[in-house]
Amino acid sequence: MRINLTKKDLVNQVYMQIGFSKQISESLLSEFFTLIISNLQSQGKIKISNFGTFSIRSKKSRLGRNPKTKEEKTISKRNVVLFKPSKDFKELINLLKK
Repeated sequence: MRINLTKKDLVNQVYMQIGFSKQISESLLSEFFTLIISNLQSQGKIKISNFGTFSIRSKKSRLGRNPKTKEEKTISKRNVVLFKPSKDFKELINLLKK
């Protein structure tokens, strides 16, 4: 069983299920990802109904430690993307596991 789902896999799924050419399918997916990224950058949050919400959280700089060498380093402040699944998405996942 495969764990990773690549962009190529998604393009093939769109191609097989919808019937668009692979070039159009790839363009469609690229535009979709670009739309999500640009909305996250401009608004900090994007909600996709029945799927979930992507949001950006700022993390402060902190002191980290290399577990092998025990060397301490400062981890710089950065933004991270969070995903919170919708209630419908969670229910669907729980139905699939049974």
